[in-house]
Amino acid sequence: MNTLKILILGGFLGSGKTSVLLQLAHYLVEQSSSDQKTRVAIIENEIGQIGIDDKVLRGNGYEVRDIFSGCVCCSLNSELLSGIREIKNSVDPEWLIIEATGVAFPDKIAESIFTDMGIVSQIVTMVDASRWKRIRIPLENLIEGQLSDANLILINKTDLVNESELVAIENDLRKLNLGAALYRISGIKAIDERLLKVIQNG
Repeated sequence: MNTLKILILGGFLGSGKTSVLLQLAHYLVEQSSSDQKTRVAIIENEIGQIGIDDKVLRGNGYEVRDIFSGCVCCSLNSELLSGIREIKNSVDPEWLIIEATGVAFPDKIAESIFTDMGIVSQIVTMVDASRWKRIRIPLENLIEGQLSDANLILINKTDLVNESELVAIENDLRKLNLGAALYRISGIKAIDERLLKVIQNG
């Protein structure tokens, strides 16, 4: 029986994935009982960027493995899957959060994990409200691919657009994914604990 819970965090470059990842990881650790901390493992790699500081994460109760020299991309190779197995066997965390690169299709990652390990991953996709109009058409295939199988969609940077724009974005998103829950968040505020609980409970 698989007890590992996997969450794949997707979204285009600059949508705010890392900020959400850190808040979620912190929440999951803090929700654990004091005598049995939930172990949260993180695979984080964005093209052209330096990964999250391992020392910061380890100092806050997270388990971090520096496994990948490349990105977690849509053309998966055995390195990702063997890395996940290594984390499961050696660390045995309750949660594994994978921050996919901004050009990845989270559903492809989830499909490969399920095929290889029989684990169903939760997909949370980030949307940058401030750039939605600019990237929606030029990056149509990528945007729609990242959103199509998301379980939950977070509309970020809502403080940078007006209400009518947000409603238009939500309407567009519902056309792309009828089943996903939509939530508005803003990088200038902490994520509501109720939303973190929704993500935790899948």
